[in-house]
Amino acid sequence: MRIFLHFDPLILITTFLSSHIIPLALLLSLITVAFTLVFGRVFCGWVCPLGTLNDFMGRLTPQERRKKHVGDRARRVKYYGLVFILISSLFTFQIAGLADPISLLIRSLAVAVEPTINLMTHTVFDLLYRANIPVVTAISEAIYGVLKKYVLAFHQPFFYQGIFTGLIFVGILLANLYRRRFWCTALCPLGALLGLITQISPFKRAVGKGCTSCNLCVRECRTGAAADVKGKWKKAECVMCGECQEDCPEDVVRFGFIPSQTGKVAGVDLGRRGVIASLVSGIFIVPLMRTNPLTQRRTGRLIRPPGALPENEFLRRCVRCGECMKVCLTNGLQPALFEAGLEGIWTPRFDFHSGYCQYYCTLCGQVCPTGALRELSQEEKARTKIGLAYIDKNRCIPYAQGVECLVCEEHCPTPDKAIKFEQVVIMTPQGRKRIRQPVIDLKLCIGCGICEYKCPLHEQPAIIVTRLGESRAGELLPF
Repeated sequence: MRIFLHFDPLILITTFLSSHIIPLALLLSLITVAFTLVFGRVFCGWVCPLGTLNDFMGRLTPQERRKKHVGDRARRVKYYGLVFILISSLFTFQIAGLADPISLLIRSLAVAVEPTINLMTHTVFDLLYRANIPVVTAISEAIYGVLKKYVLAFHQPFFYQGIFTGLIFVGILLANLYRRRFWCTALCPLGALLGLITQISPFKRAVGKGCTSCNLCVRECRTGAAADVKGKWKKAECVMCGECQEDCPEDVVRFGFIPSQTGKVAGVDLGRRGVIASLVSGIFIVPLMRTNPLTQRRTGRLIRPPGALPENEFLRRCVRCGECMKVCLTNGLQPALFEAGLEGIWTPRFDFHSGYCQYYCTLCGQVCPTGALRELSQEEKARTKIGLAYIDKNRCIPYAQGVECLVCEEHCPTPDKAIKFEQVVIMTPQGRKRIRQPVIDLKLCIGCGICEYKCPLHEQPAIIVTRLGESRAGELLPF
């Protein structure tokens, strides 16, 4: 699924506008632009995975509603949204990932759909195993073995915002029951961008003089772009599916490099007020967001994945696609809500109650499409600090209770152990006692969080990781 992001020109443009850098992988999106310039919105009709899902749901639309399409005013919304996204990106506010269809789909699949399917699959096969029906159980176990090896996640993933993200995704799909491809025709900013590009495409639709104005093509058009010989073809809305040509009883609809005088084409009429409102909103949203207390004062710990760029640059590049969260081996990466402020919603952060950063794992940097997370070698990863651990002596068992606990030191993955023990003599009701207490070597600690995750005080661990000393900040610390 990640490959679709590389062919997404909206991500390319907004990343360039917000960070002034073009990731090499995103140059593949120029292929999409080239095809759109020649053939029109073929990406929307034949490639876009969210468009495919909308098409499938659209077939469930009641017959009486199939004949109705989104009105012209509603169609303008996606163009206003596009203007808003581009202008805010120009002022270094990367918001495209919230509404870009590819980012939205990948995030929804990673955070909501795939964990749900994974859990349901395990539940079904567990029931079959417990039923212990000789032939059925043998077959189900064979199938389960294959799925577990090639399809299912290593561990059942859990995401705090899975329900919220899933409801948004389900809402987009269910909107097709109201109007076919509602998202594509009314809300999709990528579709708006490709619609504007396709205006200069030489590939056209024409209706011959043999048209009887049966309006079959108009009624059945997925996006409401088709017109009979007397109407105007909405070129910017057409996804080049070709169904009107296939369904025409008179066989007079044609697509091709046709002279412009053979068909009437409707332009994109946005209205001056709407465009101005979008421009102004895109300009003022940036200072409004960045002067909000939620942006300036974080509401929780914010530990970014290894290889993350400095925070401001990270936010300019991250498109909230969720790929890094999807590949995290321990499920430690979670989507932020307000922990990173309003500007950082759905960006990745570590939650060490859910998982930790695997010592030699570099997958998150490998899958990041925009370079918000640098790709690290295993040696670089082992030296990268994402934070530092801190011991709360009021809760730590050896300090607070005078009882030895070795868990954090045992699980510390650094070769020379960033968590060490020192022998001390303490006073107890029974008299003097020699005990080992953990201390942290700040030079060796990389903030991976496994000590916090494994701490036996699960409700409120006695050892926590803070952002202090993270490599990306370049702070000079006295150790």
